[in-house]
Amino acid sequence: MSSQVEILETAIKAAIHRAISTGEILSATPATITLDRPKNRSHGDYATSVALQLAKSAGKSPRDVAQIIIDHLSSTDEISKLEIAGPGFINITLNRAGQAKLVWKILESGKNFGHSNSLNGVRINLEFISANPTGPLHLGHTRWAAVGDALGRVLSAVGADVTREFYINDRGNQMDLFGASIEASALGEAIPENGYQGDYIVDLAKEVLEVDPTIASLPVGDRLVAFREAAYVLQLKDQKQTLDNFGTHFDIWFSERSLHDQGAVEHGVEKLRAQGHVFELEGAVWLRTTDFGDDKDRVLIKSDGSLTYFSSDTAYYINKRERGFDICIYMLGADHHGYVGRLKATAACAGDDPEYNIHVLIGQLVKIMEAGQEVKLSKRAGTIITLEELVAKVGVDAARYTLIRYPVDTPMVMDIDILKRNTNENPVYYVQYAHARITAVLRNAGELKIPLDVESFDASQLIHDRENELLGALANFPRVVATAAELRQPHRISRYLEDLAGTYHGFYADCRVLPMGEENPSPLHIARLLLCSATRTVIANGLDLLGVSAPERM
Repeated sequence: MSSQVEILETAIKAAIHRAISTGEILSATPATITLDRPKNRSHGDYATSVALQLAKSAGKSPRDVAQIIIDHLSSTDEISKLEIAGPGFINITLNRAGQAKLVWKILESGKNFGHSNSLNGVRINLEFISANPTGPLHLGHTRWAAVGDALGRVLSAVGADVTREFYINDRGNQMDLFGASIEASALGEAIPENGYQGDYIVDLAKEVLEVDPTIASLPVGDRLVAFREAAYVLQLKDQKQTLDNFGTHFDIWFSERSLHDQGAVEHGVEKLRAQGHVFELEGAVWLRTTDFGDDKDRVLIKSDGSLTYFSSDTAYYINKRERGFDICIYMLGADHHGYVGRLKATAACAGDDPEYNIHVLIGQLVKIMEAGQEVKLSKRAGTIITLEELVAKVGVDAARYTLIRYPVDTPMVMDIDILKRNTNENPVYYVQYAHARITAVLRNAGELKIPLDVESFDASQLIHDRENELLGALANFPRVVATAAELRQPHRISRYLEDLAGTYHGFYADCRVLPMGEENPSPLHIARLLLCSATRTVIANGLDLLGVSAPERM
């Protein structure tokens, strides 16, 4: 079902098209119409700068173009007032009864309100955790576990076919060091100086021996491999369980080893060679990524015949595309800035469009504060704090919501003390409380046996400024979801929810929702209660996109 913004955008485009057909404007109809909510509500419900955009090509002043557009818009049923402001902005005031019909649309759509089909049929591979199976998931992984899952939900809400993928870094020297650390702990020996430390190593070693006590008696070389592989299985199982408990689920757990075991790396090199971008120099095999903006060409195969990490990266991208994904989204850590150029260049070398087929997000670091001090050490891992320990401190909802509500390209600080408070300082409590408060109001209405079916709704009752403000906020939700998907920015959902919660609390303070004493419920009470119900639906839908619960009692 179309949102208010979509209806207005369609009406404005039609008005421009009519003006073009009559020769009043000599320019093309814009692909998109920007509509903003004025801060001062006396300036209308929406404002657009489209006249300024068209003025030059139309050969007229922006105010003249604005007047032409207004002349062709004036017959639109949803609009009650149009006026020109400043250099040529068009301020739009909606018909109040027409605007209030939004409540009916929300209640009819239910869980689907805010969804669209803008990416319908597009297959997206969303890789948002790439971790070694050598220890617990740490805070860096935690940010992506929350943001990546939310982004997947947002992309699905606009019609995309999303596959969530975890890339397991299970190849290389770090795996041998992990195995050596487990082996040493199991045998009561000192862990290698450059090995893995922490209580979890001791626990894993004990678990390996419990599963198979005979490992300790194997020949030295075989024993190391056996300890490595057994601990790998257990640690990966731990990571999966931790993510499941966090509400983050993956469709595919992709092993780096599999790329090499199945010949995917060699296949990738040959495919790039066929595209004409592979060359040999000083015995090594290179990919000419500088052809597509990379700062230097990249080695695929060293002169000694060994494969580089970059060869795995290229093979993995080609593997994704050959699995049928249209868009590959990579969510990488703060130390991976250099990967953006080389990954995009890889896509171009493979014959793809690097501006469409691949998208790379870089997440900045998270700092945790508690009692005024930064929390750095983990009791279990011995280094940075783990996902499990963060959840133990604040709970899944608070952790997820807080990690999502900031743009990923900026460092963030989580204050544990604030997240433990049931006050408006705590953003997730503030939003969840709005949902619980509305649920309580509707529960009271049920006890009073007030009919709240859509047929009882009289849209013309909602004329108060606070009602209008709340309706305007609700109308924005589909656009916020669409923008969050387009820009890959799920934090826009949380910030929208906080604004919506504040708007609802203002409405509730100024507009009496339930009848007083022996007063009979009026059409106005019913209309306001249904407005409350619509607001609850939107808050619940928004929280669901973040993977955060919408409690009925708090």
